[in-house]
Amino acid sequence: MPMQAREIEALLRETFPDATIEVGGDDGVHMSAMVVDESFRGMNRVQQQRAVYAALKGKMDGTSGELHALALTTKAPD
Repeated sequence: MPMQAREIEALLRETFPDATIEVGGDDGVHMSAMVVDESFRGMNRVQQQRAVYAALKGKMDGTSGELHALALTTKAPD
């Protein structure tokens, strides 16, 4: 079953409660997310994205994952 934007945001909010989070996409499979969080300060982009994928708790894992593609933007606040 495809994931809706609100479900993705809820999962991300559990790990990043104070982040600015914007989730977009309308097909439930190919989505986008922007996560701006202080915890990313000092991390490189790969580390930031790994933290986000971990927050999704396996929803993108393998061919049976509920979320097929997530265009991801991550950064620390300015």
